[in-house]
Amino acid sequence: MNSTELRAGHCVMVDIEGTALDADTRAFLRDNAIRGVCLFRKNLGTEAQIRQLTADLRDTMGPHALIGIDQEGGSVIRVTSLPQAPAAMALGAVGDVALARDVGAAVSRGLRSLGINWNFAPVLDVNNNPANPVIAERSFSADPDAVTRLAGAWMEGAMAEGVACCAKHFPGHGDTHTDSHHASPVVDKSLAALEQLELRPFRALAGTAPALMTAHIVYPQLDAEHPATLSKVLVQDLLRDSMGYDGVVITDALMMKAVYEKYGHARASVLALSAGVDMVLAQGARKEQVAALQAIEQSVANGSLSPSRFLQARARLEQLARRFPALANVYDPAQRAADEACMRTAWARGMAAIGAPRTPDRASPVRVITQNSVISDGVSEAGLPASRVQALFAAFTDVEFVQVPDLRSVDPAVFMQDGRCNVLVSNQRARYTATQASLRPDLHLVLWNPFQVMDVAAPAVVTWGYGEGALQALQAWLAGSLQATGVSPVPLTPAHTSSL
Repeated sequence: MNSTELRAGHCVMVDIEGTALDADTRAFLRDNAIRGVCLFRKNLGTEAQIRQLTADLRDTMGPHALIGIDQEGGSVIRVTSLPQAPAAMALGAVGDVALARDVGAAVSRGLRSLGINWNFAPVLDVNNNPANPVIAERSFSADPDAVTRLAGAWMEGAMAEGVACCAKHFPGHGDTHTDSHHASPVVDKSLAALEQLELRPFRALAGTAPALMTAHIVYPQLDAEHPATLSKVLVQDLLRDSMGYDGVVITDALMMKAVYEKYGHARASVLALSAGVDMVLAQGARKEQVAALQAIEQSVANGSLSPSRFLQARARLEQLARRFPALANVYDPAQRAADEACMRTAWARGMAAIGAPRTPDRASPVRVITQNSVISDGVSEAGLPASRVQALFAAFTDVEFVQVPDLRSVDPAVFMQDGRCNVLVSNQRARYTATQASLRPDLHLVLWNPFQVMDVAAPAVVTWGYGEGALQALQAWLAGSLQATGVSPVPLTPAHTSSL
């Protein structure tokens, strides 16, 4: 067997620094036969710079390169210069399969024009847990059948435009109280319970999705020792053998604490490949990337990771790269304008009213309470700054703006009963605290996590995100020229509704 066929880099994806490919990074990728690079905001300059970067990556990694990115829509959108897709839950609020397909296609057209051939989307998680700190509006619905219909259509549109999808996070991240970026979540459900909810979209779309991403979650009733990413029971026995899935499986990032703190890159890489995963997402420090590469090659050499298992993974990845080559094309200006219009229409149709909110009178005094700034958490982009919130009320004649450092500790006394209409604008992601149940705004504008509706005793408008299309729609609602017609795909009841 040719030793070049067993180079660890064939089954490894890394991240890189900077908006251009420097000589050192180019040598590292080439010398280690790295197949994949995942791009993040730190890598994204102008669109011309992105095209040059992906061209250099193709030149370095070869014709079977995989250049990935998280471009889900909503708050998880890395290339913000492209038409901004609505969050999955905004599409769930519309419930239009054709629209979901059009949005998926538009997302892929933008990415392909930049030379990106693998998008880590859509989310197949069924968000049935309002306390979930990391999924929420990234999910299409709390109904697994709705998730299947809308995500399936989104994928069809996306793949028709030449970009691979990667459905995530198998076998389901919707019912967690913990973010696997920061700790190790546990979902204590039986296989029968998972089959009734979490697994239904994955089973239904197993024949459609060319790739799946695993979840760093422990399911103790199936495998008490390993998270799904490293579990042969979940990847090989359940996903491969029981569900018959033969597409690419990639890990979520090994640097996430749910895996890294217990296993580290080296051990986790080998366990993942042994479990039936095909590609290891070994982003992080260069020394960690090297540790993953060395551990894989040593394991193949000593037989603890069988060469046949490695070659199977390598073949699946090459097939994916052949089907979806990383070749940039021209984004026709007319098509781009049509895609922008599609996105804005989707945002507007998804905007939902909860508890019969009324548009404030623009000639009457208004008080707007919001958080002054919201930094990125590394998964989602930075939240809407207070300056942009102020712009929503540009047409109002008498507005008092109150900026607070953190909405989770806002003083209820801010909502004075002095004749002003109190408008709480939620521009951060976290749920409100139990002690904030006494908040009594006249109107709650929820620009991110829809489950915040359940924490505040006020009628609400939910935009499912803060992309330009969402803000345009909300501004039109505030002006009285647009109705919020979306229907929430998850149960949302304002706190203490009897007092509304």
